[in-house]
Amino acid sequence: MGIAPRHMSTRTSTQDLRKRVRYHFRGNAAGSTLRLTLGCLLGLELRRVGSGQRMTFSKAGEAILSQWMAEHARVCWVRHPEPWTAESDLIARIDVPLNLDQNRHNVFHPRLKEIRALARQRARELPVTS
Repeated sequence: MGIAPRHMSTRTSTQDLRKRVRYHFRGNAAGSTLRLTLGCLLGLELRRVGSGQRMTFSKAGEAILSQWMAEHARVCWVRHPEPWTAESDLIARIDVPLNLDQNRHNVFHPRLKEIRALARQRARELPVTS
């Protein structure tokens, strides 16, 4: 689950829903928590890239993830004049196990946090790749 634009205490983001969805489907794990979560659950190897500050599934892993998402992921949306007001309510009312933000009540939350933390820890132990 995600919202666009995102409302922050000092401003509202300019990123629209189309840009967000496109990045989730074509971007990388460094910029998409959805990609990070799915890649970790699929067992792809997270790696530090470039300067070593960013973590992705490397070019090959990101390609595998993009293909998996093209075959299995679906997107739907609901228009809302202030989407940031609806997100908390929806997360509290429906089962969204892949969301970590505002979702500690979900039974899968601790396990998902652990899976992602272990992937990051392992990536820090491996050499940086290009």
